[in-house]
Amino acid sequence: MRSNTRPATRPAPQDVAAVETRRTARLPTAQLVALALPAALLVAWFVATDVAQLFRANQLPAPTQVLRTAADLAAGGDLFRHVSASIGRALAGFGIGATLALLVSVVVGLSKIVEQALDPTLQGIRSVPSLAWVPFLLLWMGIGETPRVTLIAIGAFFPVYVNLVSGIRNVDRKLVEVGYVFGLSRADLVRRIIVPAALPYLLTGLRVGLGQAWLFLVAAELIASVSGLGFMLIDGQNNARPDIMMVSILTLALLGKLSDGLLRTVERRALAWTDTFQGR
Repeated sequence: MRSNTRPATRPAPQDVAAVETRRTARLPTAQLVALALPAALLVAWFVATDVAQLFRANQLPAPTQVLRTAADLAAGGDLFRHVSASIGRALAGFGIGATLALLVSVVVGLSKIVEQALDPTLQGIRSVPSLAWVPFLLLWMGIGETPRVTLIAIGAFFPVYVNLVSGIRNVDRKLVEVGYVFGLSRADLVRRIIVPAALPYLLTGLRVGLGQAWLFLVAAELIASVSGLGFMLIDGQNNARPDIMMVSILTLALLGKLSDGLLRTVERRALAWTDTFQGR
């Protein structure tokens, strides 16, 4: 009897090469599209300030003035000092908050009893505004780096916690049952089944948590700080220097974009095995 099943055919090498060529050709186009909106905003900013003069210099400085101020701050070493201080605080707070969130999320996600005991309280704490913690952190920890890093850690904790718990609870129940059938221990079950299945949620939580760390950074640097981009922002406000304020804001935006781009690269490589919709 002749079988109707045809052997699977592999794509020819020239077809694979053509696909890779098209993919490589799309990269410059995608980069140009990504730069279109920032370029348009920069042109609009230039027109509104230097050309049409819709804003006074003490309301919105021109791009050329902001660029000169940034060059002066960089030449004097102040910009590097503030940037390095902010990066250190943001990364330290994010690392502590994300690590604690990872541990708590796994425990809460695996145990219904622990979830009933901890999650309502954590959700209540999550609703507290960041600035509300500042006076208490000062009372508890004094003036120094500890309260600043703690505040950033609080901001980074909850996005990772919420996303990872949701990811664990969305793991296919049949996969967990198969793990129990094969006699996996609780640690092996987490390592080999739950974490890989919940990895997309974890990486999304890390991206959001890192963004929150940059947001909480400005509030953290209000705590008797003498360095950092948040301090530079407030110092520019106190001295009626909107150009310094714009340098601080643009630097924060650039650092946030670079850090998010780094995590997106990690996310793409870590999830290369998935077959998900990427848009058309």
